[in-house]
Amino acid sequence: MNVRRLIPATAVTGAVALGLVSLSACAGTSDAADKGSSGKLDVVASFYPMQYLAEQIGGGHVAVNTLTKPGVEPHDLELKPRQIGELGEADVVLYLKGIQPAVDDAIAQAGVRNTVDAATLTKLEAHGDEVGHAHEGEEHAGEEHGAEEAGHEGHDHSTEAGTDPHIWLDPVKYAEVAKGVGAALEKADPAHAADYAKNTDALVKKLGDLDTAFETGLKNTTTKTFITTHSAFGYLAERYGLEQEGITGIDPESEPSPARIKELQDIAKKDKVSTVFFETLASDKTAKTLAGDTGLTTDVLDPLEGITDKSKGDDYIEVMQSNLAALKKALGAK
Repeated sequence: MNVRRLIPATAVTGAVALGLVSLSACAGTSDAADKGSSGKLDVVASFYPMQYLAEQIGGGHVAVNTLTKPGVEPHDLELKPRQIGELGEADVVLYLKGIQPAVDDAIAQAGVRNTVDAATLTKLEAHGDEVGHAHEGEEHAGEEHGAEEAGHEGHDHSTEAGTDPHIWLDPVKYAEVAKGVGAALEKADPAHAADYAKNTDALVKKLGDLDTAFETGLKNTTTKTFITTHSAFGYLAERYGLEQEGITGIDPESEPSPARIKELQDIAKKDKVSTVFFETLASDKTAKTLAGDTGLTTDVLDPLEGITDKSKGDDYIEVMQSNLAALKKALGAK
């Protein structure tokens, strides 16, 4: 995942604004959205994590169109005129501001009435090249409830440089976002509010079960450290008391320095690391080189930016379960 454009020095805030203009903007109108010709609520999602929420919560009442097709690297997406037009006609748009510049520009011009800013639905944090330390996880755990409450006030969390937008890789944070998306759909389509609320509750329960599985499965492990192509799993690491070591920091396409490679070799030896992880939509060259030099194995830790035939699962829950299995194996879960 190419996150170079995600955290520019002057636009970091947008980078993590995760989304969808803002729940406060959504609350700015009391009129229900007009239904499309299908009789369903037309929802446009920028990429898979937003698509999954829309489909799970919207159910049969929504028609979801995803701007980023399977296998396409989200950050390099270029929109066709037809897609830009669809944005302007959408009843609701879900997107992650800052990750896809073309989407951000199009939404700014489209003037969509109902939008959702996922950044206001959970607390975003700054993660550097080395994240996920246990003490951060402990501090993080005490923030969850306040974050959920604060999220609905429409606060802008994008003012901090380096804020990390990968909240969907933490089931707890993703559940917080799901609740906000559910509320937005209820407001946009009051006639089916009860169904949206029911579907939101069902999804939040599934995410809660997933959180429990991660917490239980990773509680007792031989090591707490994992090495991955880049630092996309900071929230997940914090949540479950792990330490993430990114080979190339936030940009998986950059070449790690000799000093960083030596440091990772030392970390791997000291912390009994067995596996170097790479992801499905990025090159595995650096991961395999490091693994070969240190006698480690490689495996996939999927950042879930899209579902393809290479994905180890058909949807978010299944791929996250595969991620858990890979982490348990690599960390020596007991």
